[in-house]
Amino acid sequence: MSNPQQSAEPAEFAAFLVQHLGGRAHEQISQEMHRLLGAVAEHGKKGSLTITVTVEPPKGHVDGGPVAIGIESALKAPKASAPPAIYFVDGDGNATRNDPRQTSAGIFRTADGTAEFRAVDATTDYKDA
Repeated sequence: MSNPQQSAEPAEFAAFLVQHLGGRAHEQISQEMHRLLGAVAEHGKKGSLTITVTVEPPKGHVDGGPVAIGIESALKAPKASAPPAIYFVDGDGNATRNDPRQTSAGIFRTADGTAEFRAVDATTDYKDA
């Protein structure tokens, strides 16, 4: 297969990208770039968009034969992360919300409720009550 001349002017990659697959590759990459910018702005973390161009020679290395060119993109946009929760590790090595060093008093109980309510008058002087 012959090599392009070293003195030849290279074609613009941007023009190639816009034309590839009737513009679908450019449109997809543009949308991914837009999502990346939005995610970075929203989460304040870095991200990346990797564009890979693969060129395959013709079968049998036929001189002047057509090459297959593929474009793939990989978007790594930052995401929201759930805030951590505090846990303790018990004697068995399991996560627990209760501090295993704290002994349980076992004396607490729910207060008895009453269905009786008394009206509060805003004009009442509670010092005299």
